[in-house]
This record gives sequence, C-alpha cells and structure tokens, in this order.
Amino acid sequence: MAGAEKKSRGLVIINTGNGKGKSTAAFGTALRAAGWGQKVLILQFIKGPMKTGEKNAVAKLASAGLDISIQSTGRGMIKKSDDVAKDLALIKVAWQKAEAAILSGAYDLIVLDEINIVLHKKYLSVETVCETLKRRPLKTSVILTGRHALPELINIADTVSEINEVKHAYQKGIKARKGIEF
Repeated sequence: MAGAEKKSRGLVIINTGNGKGKSTAAFGTALRAAGWGQKVLILQFIKGPMKTGEKNAVAKLASAGLDISIQSTGRGMIKKSDDVAKDLALIKVAWQKAEAAILSGAYDLIVLDEINIVLHKKYLSVETVCETLKRRPLKTSVILTGRHALPELINIADTVSEINEVKHAYQKGIKARKGIEF
C-alpha cells in the first residue's frame, strides 16, 4: 500500500471487554468525525426502541446540520429465554442495512454497536462480517463494539481496545442512571 493511500484509508476499530464504555467510546469518535464534517452512521444491533441520551443527542446534532444518524434495530437485551427467532430476524435486517452502508461508500464512519455480542452468540457469521469489512471502500472506517470480540475480527482490525471492569456501581446495587448508562 502506497504511503498516501495508507494515510487516507479508513480503519477497522474494535472496542471490546467486560468494562463499561465501549459504545460510549465509539459515540465519542462518531461525534468527533461528525464535528469534522464527516458522514456518520450508528447502527445499534441489540438496543431497541427505548429512548436514550445518545439518540436524543444525535437527533439534535443532525437537526443542527451535522451529518450523523442513529438506528436502533434490536428489541433490547438478548436473554436465553427470549424469542431467538425474532432476534435472528431483526439481526438479519440490521446486517443487511450495515452491509449496504459499509459497501456504499456513502459514509466516512459507521459504528456497529454491540455487533460483537451478536457474533459471539453466532447469530451472524463472523466470516460474512470480515469479508464485508475487507471489501469496504478505502475511505470508510468501521467501529465494532461489544463484549467477546472474536479472534477473526481482531486479526483484521487496525485498532483494538479492551475495556476492563475494575469496579461498577451496580455491584453496590445502584441502578442504571439516565445520562450515564442510557
């Protein structure tokens, strides 16, 4: 790869680990990219229709003229007793949107929020995701978040950050707080 091409190509970034802040770090990068006039798409694979601070913020930024959007394609937390068939159908649609966006060349940055969990549970083929990432246009960067990043993704990524939990408020019985967890 030539020097100029290396400097201008998009990156594959993974935020993984059992600590809090993987999605938050990706949203910070999305905010930074949008602030530089880049086109940003955030696709949330698990998070559903619940109102969140990040959705509110993205809506306000978009209405102020920044080219950033967010789509929540799931129905919330995936549990063992949940309707797996419904989750699989939603994930299939979410991946179709993600793949089309990645290959379109229309975006500078795409965040695939919580996709690592989907891949870990084998609800989506890691080979399919890796192949799409390898075929993305030169300018497109992709951030993949969630626990349990698979080795196949780690191998093709340019940057991998593991966020580890040292201590969390829930261990003291403190519930999720608006503006902190959602």
